[in-house]
Amino acid sequence: MKIAFVGKGGSGKTTLSSLFIRHLAAVGAPVIAIDADINQHLAAALGLDEDEGAALPAMGERLGLIKDYLRGSNPRIASAETMIKTTPPGEGSRLLRVREDNPVYDACARPVELAGGAVRLMVTGRFTDADLGVACYHSKTGAVELCLNHLVDGRDEYVVVDMTAGSDSFASGMFTRFDITFLVAEPTRKGVSVYRQYKEYARDFGVVLKVVGNKVQSQDDIDFLRAEVGDDLLVTVGHSDWVRSMEKGRPPRFEFLEDANRRSLRVLQIAADATYDLRDWERYTRQMVHFHLRNAASWGNERTGADLAVQIDPGFVLREGLVAGV
Repeated sequence: MKIAFVGKGGSGKTTLSSLFIRHLAAVGAPVIAIDADINQHLAAALGLDEDEGAALPAMGERLGLIKDYLRGSNPRIASAETMIKTTPPGEGSRLLRVREDNPVYDACARPVELAGGAVRLMVTGRFTDADLGVACYHSKTGAVELCLNHLVDGRDEYVVVDMTAGSDSFASGMFTRFDITFLVAEPTRKGVSVYRQYKEYARDFGVVLKVVGNKVQSQDDIDFLRAEVGDDLLVTVGHSDWVRSMEKGRPPRFEFLEDANRRSLRVLQIAADATYDLRDWERYTRQMVHFHLRNAASWGNERTGADLAVQIDPGFVLREGLVAGV
């Protein structure tokens, strides 16, 4: 299952995504964790120290390798240089799977030991001073979108993505790449503002959106969120001494997370698992094509000097069971 955590800055989306990743690891599930926020905090939330986090390979700096591998023998893609973040796979493309080893994971993923097992952690890379004035941070997150376009995941496999703050994922088609999106909202007017944006933007794309109320202290907080987001409110999370210790760099064993918060994480997993039977690979592929054509027309064709519409394989549908190209 492909799962996004979104929310305004400071809402706690990174903390909650890291707790969910820890929960999945504790139950023995295979997990790929991706920090797609240029303000990179997921590594620290998963227990890595500052030096370990800084040493993680940046996907954005290995975009050439990613393109070379995913292109495979696809005859519709003239060169890796003509691939953009929205380029969809076709016959001959190489695909990614959660449980496999491949050159993309070798270059970009690192194992992180958590209770129950290791997860693979991938990061976009920070937006640095060298990028100012010469690069848009979407050039960093584009590597994530390209990988998601070529990813085939099955039941009981999880890809958890900590997204950029706010509604910036709507700058491309990445918001349609997920089986479910968990929007983390505080019980404040600002806290639910991003929810309204997401709800409006995602309305026509079949995005499954559920709200996780965070920093909830009272029934009045719950009533406020219910009044603002209605049935989209899935679960709420309150104060956590475990999280406070984790933020100080001294996390207890995960089994000591408060029972109420552990139950909330189980609710998230149940909600994610329930979307498996709703998968529509044909719609998923159509949406890839839709956003690729939009990006090609608005900037991709000019940037690459090629007509990127020819990259679309009209007979190809991404789905489980496909044999990747070579």
